[in-house]
Amino acid sequence: MNTASATTVTPAGLLTMNHLLEEYITVKRPIADCFAYLRDFSTIEQWDPSVLSARKLTPGPVRPGSEYQLELKLIASQHLAMHYTQIAIDEQKSLVLQGYGDNFSALDTISFRALDADTTEIHYRAELAFTGLVSPLFGLLKPAFNRIGDQAARGLKRALEIPATPERLLKDTISDRLLIPAVINFGRRGYAQQARKSHSNRMDGKVIAITGPTAGLGLSAACELARLGATLILIGRDHERLRQARMQIMDFSGCAEDKLDCYEADLALLENTAKVAREIRGAYPSIDVLINNAGALFNEREETKEGFEFSLAVNFLSPMLLTKALRPNLNANGRVVNVVSGGLYTQGIKLDDMQYRQAPFNGSKAYARAKRALLTASQHSANGIMVHNMHPGWAATPGLAKSLPSFNQSLAKHLRDSRMGADTMIWLASATELEDYKDTHLWFDRRIHTDTVLPGTASSEKDAEALCQWCDDTLAKYL
Repeated sequence: MNTASATTVTPAGLLTMNHLLEEYITVKRPIADCFAYLRDFSTIEQWDPSVLSARKLTPGPVRPGSEYQLELKLIASQHLAMHYTQIAIDEQKSLVLQGYGDNFSALDTISFRALDADTTEIHYRAELAFTGLVSPLFGLLKPAFNRIGDQAARGLKRALEIPATPERLLKDTISDRLLIPAVINFGRRGYAQQARKSHSNRMDGKVIAITGPTAGLGLSAACELARLGATLILIGRDHERLRQARMQIMDFSGCAEDKLDCYEADLALLENTAKVAREIRGAYPSIDVLINNAGALFNEREETKEGFEFSLAVNFLSPMLLTKALRPNLNANGRVVNVVSGGLYTQGIKLDDMQYRQAPFNGSKAYARAKRALLTASQHSANGIMVHNMHPGWAATPGLAKSLPSFNQSLAKHLRDSRMGADTMIWLASATELEDYKDTHLWFDRRIHTDTVLPGTASSEKDAEALCQWCDDTLAKYL
């Protein structure tokens, strides 16, 4: 790390402090990947610990003049807002940005040099200027800013490096078994503790089908996957909401219009699910990832016109049908990502009452049972394809606010935002370290977790086989 400082004292005893930070890192990634990741400066929130949030204000592709809004946590838990403008872009060579805050400015230059075909050196230079500081603070601030620069460099290196294949950690198993420590991490606290939050694996040329992409977790995932270069098949039930989501994804990612293909289907109806699957199969002979994200919690028991309880249809039968119907088009290394729920820890499968007719109906239990069934059936019917189940923790989404308003309100300050909730979903779809990973697990915050804790929620092998058979028999007429 290289640093330099200079000060100018005003007659009032205040000063302007100019401080230079320079960091060099070397990563085992091609220069094109590194440049593509850093081109959109809002990715800084994924690798710089001092950045609480960053968003691109200018819609569409990144270009000179693109603007960003950052919220920084610098010293003594003080938050600072900064507005950045992209000054220059020299393809695969350098990026220059100018930032301004209250009495604070920064000129950031990120330079790239290919050491070989798979190795890149990145030079990060930040020229900082602070005005209105009392002179004695000068000596205190220098080490703090040097530390921030060092942490940012280490964070960027970690963001671009390909980690080892993840393994189950004993501490996670213990935490899951104790339940309370695990639940505490379902909110923002758990996401904040993640060592790695980056999405830097390019998906150019990849085709991803995703359900429920018009709001919440699905929209956040679609935005990030489009920024990574994927072609997206967006499956939703409302034409206007799909149109709006498409515009939001393009504004966020800068992707071209032809990278987003919309399909309308009410996934509560299995005939509609089968129909849209046939349409997609005809249009896309090779699909890399299917993300079964669409889900809903219903507080009253109702049945679809096909005779299925709504929660069962939307959260279990429909994703299983879509997976079965699109499986012939999944390529050899294709992946299926199922979004389940931490609520499944409280419920087991009920083979004698799949339609929830016998007991007094409880919407939260019905939702959890359906997600438990999806987890169990997908674990026992993967048959060689890569199937991952993940739960997003407690995320503030429009669906949560509508279905569980009291829960949403009481825990509002602890809930994750949609971007945090979607993080593991995006990672499971894009992580190169999972290319040969065939085991089916429950994932949370990019780590393997125990899926059964409470008595009566585990499924025996016999029960799992019976569930899969019931599912196959139920779906047979739609395939």
